Amino acid sequence: MSMIKIEHLRKEYPNVTPLEDVCAEINKGDVISIIGPSGTGKSTLLRCLNQLEKPTSGTVTFDGEDITDPKCKMEHIRQKMGMVFQSFNLFSNLNIIENVMAAPVKLLGKSRQEAYDEGMKLLKRVGLAEKALNFPDELSGGQKQRVAIARAIAMKPEMILFDEPTSALDPTMVGEVLQVIRGLAKEGMTMMIVTHEMKFARDVSTRVFYMDEGGIYEEGTPEQIFNNPMKEKTRIFIKRLKQLTFTIENADFDFISCSARLENFARENMADDKTISRLRLVFEEAVTQSIAAQSGVFPISVTAELSETDESVVLEATYGGGKFDLVSDGDPISAALVTNASATVAHSFENGVNKFRAVIKNGTEPDKPKKKKTGRK
Repeated sequence: MSMIKIEHLRKEYPNVTPLEDVCAEINKGDVISIIGPSGTGKSTLLRCLNQLEKPTSGTVTFDGEDITDPKCKMEHIRQKMGMVFQSFNLFSNLNIIENVMAAPVKLLGKSRQEAYDEGMKLLKRVGLAEKALNFPDELSGGQKQRVAIARAIAMKPEMILFDEPTSALDPTMVGEVLQVIRGLAKEGMTMMIVTHEMKFARDVSTRVFYMDEGGIYEEGTPEQIFNNPMKEKTRIFIKRLKQLTFTIENADFDFISCSARLENFARENMADDKTISRLRLVFEEAVTQSIAAQSGVFPISVTAELSETDESVVLEATYGGGKFDLVSDGDPISAALVTNASATVAHSFENGVNKFRAVIKNGTEPDKPKKKKTGRK
């Protein structure tokens, strides 16, 4: 029997209808990541499930009870259906342990001592026991979100809804929150997670909902959605995730920022550390040291793409001017380094346009023996 059954759910606002006809079933132990472009009703769906937003029509059944029925006592349902918001929603006038204790004391009728003991165990679990007496404004965003998760778990819910739990965080804090959610997934907690963290969605989910056109446009396993999407809009969305393009306008471009963007792109798409290191090396030697420094022709369009067939990373650079082939015309040391780090390197020149293309070796492929060099020219 499903834990949640959603039937023909619709939500209208005066000027927009984010949910037109949503039907789905969520089973106990499911970890469902909800992905898709902005404005496609992902957060609205979660808010309709716990009735923070009243659906215009349709039904939501939770543990056999129709929670869209006006007679349903939602305060009891919300005790079993926790929610973690992107903006934390901690009580600023309470310290951290008091934030975690509040609902168990007020709603579950626990003694303050029992709630305190269990709350401290939860704070230890999320790595924040030492912050128990601090106030929310003394914590980082990542720490606040971990407290919010501990507060949700304190109610011993049957499932937890996460509404973009990392979107308000600095990138350096995202990992600490995702680590806590991964732990819950391993323990079998039923979860629905609206997220833009695609690597996380691939790793942790049992199912993925891609939302578009007012509903769940396509659903499947992470393997199906990320590697073999069946519908056109899903393919376009996933393809966009697997491609990064930027333009180098002049010789004074910020090569460090460009290199960092390439690393972040590759890491988001689950490339291993060795592949990422090779990608950055190929970019530095092929684009920075050779094409930009020696051809002197701008703009240079750079594209990194995750191959659909073998998940290798491809780096391409397109530029004008006369024919300039890195391997035959560029710096020989750069050419050797690029060749060594790549499975294949190719160059074409047509109608005044050069195109460099390197398929980066993945982490399992060995490097060729390196020849000793005396230095650059």
